[in-house]
Amino acid sequence: MGAMRESTSLIIQALKAVPPGRVSSYRNIALAAGLPGGARQVVRILHSLTEKEGLPWFRIVKADGRIALPPGAGRERQIALLRAEGVAVSASGTVDLARYGV
Repeated sequence: MGAMRESTSLIIQALKAVPPGRVSSYRNIALAAGLPGGARQVVRILHSLTEKEGLPWFRIVKADGRIALPPGAGRERQIALLRAEGVAVSASGTVDLARYGV
């Protein structure tokens, strides 16, 4: 149980380290937390702890820069929040990680 709690804490720290106007990927957050292959764990933490921990869920995208959420399930909100921070999001829902990634 201790290792799970520690990995959750490390993922939360990595998520909170993504500054406004920048994005990261689920994979890169997992790597920053020392969990190669832990992208799904990042997704679970975002799903279950975003409100409680105040996590910047909308700054996290797929490794190829695409928004993971489907239309009607938060995708539009994520695009709006990213654009409000100055992040360019293409019409297809992709962010240029070379430009905005951390």
